[in-house]
Amino acid sequence: MGNTSFQNNLMSLQSNLLNFAFMLTSNRDDAYDLLQDTTLKALDNEAKYTENTNFKGWVFTIMRNIFINNYRRVARSATVIDQTENLYHLNLSQDSGLETPEGSFAAGEITDYINQFPEEYRVPFSMHVAGYKYNEIAEKMDLPLGTVKSRIFFARQKLQKRFADYR
Repeated sequence: MGNTSFQNNLMSLQSNLLNFAFMLTSNRDDAYDLLQDTTLKALDNEAKYTENTNFKGWVFTIMRNIFINNYRRVARSATVIDQTENLYHLNLSQDSGLETPEGSFAAGEITDYINQFPEEYRVPFSMHVAGYKYNEIAEKMDLPLGTVKSRIFFARQKLQKRFADYR
């Protein structure tokens, strides 16, 4: 594709790209920023585009990837990292989130019920609740990924069935 042909195709997609950007961001200014980033990235990577491929799909994929990367960057920057000496902020007492004694009792009851699970369900479920990803659990337990996912799913179902009256 010639340089002017590439640019003309890119410019003809601007209104479609703006609509897609607005759908992703739900904010007019952010949508315009995303459109500009996408256009610049597409122009910078013109040499990577291969003939006879879906140009529109290629450009929309660039936009989607930029949006995802920006979202992840914002999520990472929102994470608070305690850099104080002796991790002062982490050692402060934290609110448990349990407003009432009944809530504390319910949390204890849930924990007791989880501890009654057979080990094959309890361990992956507990690891998942602790923040491990499915693939990390599968590696540590030397199990297929699908098995880990189904065991966690069944543990959730057991909990939901047992504590349905708490809703």
